[in-house]
Amino acid sequence: MSALTSRERMLGRLRAAAPAAAAVAADALDARIDAHFDGRRAAAAPADPVQTMQAALEASHAQVWCASGDAWPAQLANKLAAAGVRRLLLDPAGAPGAALARALPAGVAALAYDRPIEDWKAELFDTVDAGFTVARSGIAATGTLILAPDARTPRTVSLVPPLHVALVYADTLHADLHAAARAERWRDGMPTNLVLVSGPSKTSDIQQTLAYGAHGPRELWVIIVTRGAASGDAR
Repeated sequence: MSALTSRERMLGRLRAAAPAAAAVAADALDARIDAHFDGRRAAAAPADPVQTMQAALEASHAQVWCASGDAWPAQLANKLAAAGVRRLLLDPAGAPGAALARALPAGVAALAYDRPIEDWKAELFDTVDAGFTVARSGIAATGTLILAPDARTPRTVSLVPPLHVALVYADTLHADLHAAARAERWRDGMPTNLVLVSGPSKTSDIQQTLAYGAHGPRELWVIIVTRGAASGDAR
């Protein structure tokens, strides 16, 4: 085997040093970004994340209310029945979905997403009135729900029914996107699929006229679950 040339030795040293140098550069960049956003938040007036989240969502044409952990299932069940919802897609294996299913009146059926979409596509698109999801967290500044779809609650649940109902816990709200990414340590391993929802589906593609429901649900209801007594009303 021939001895390494000067060029090969130099390139070898550069390749060996590259990972460490890149890590140092990335850490320095992260520190600068963190300092920038920390400074912006420190300079802003203190804000209640629940109120900020609610105001931002309502500005995006969503209906939002706050409820305590024990009150929201009955409130939501009554509101669904009053709105004429008869078939509701949810995850009955999760605690929130099970609580809502128990609270539903006889006229509202709870459906599980337990079949391949090819087996019930027509039924799903034509007869399901609403889909219920539980947000992983939320971004208060923009009124954004962070959803992490899985096999029992795929993206279809929040996309196909004309009404999307989402539950988000007040203690999972982040001030902004940067705070969410840092607190949930996205840099250590992003989930394979995160969905960010900031209102019902809307478009202005046709004659620049704003229309809802063209590419997803026409309506979005959001319940912000607080740990204490309910604040606000179940509109």
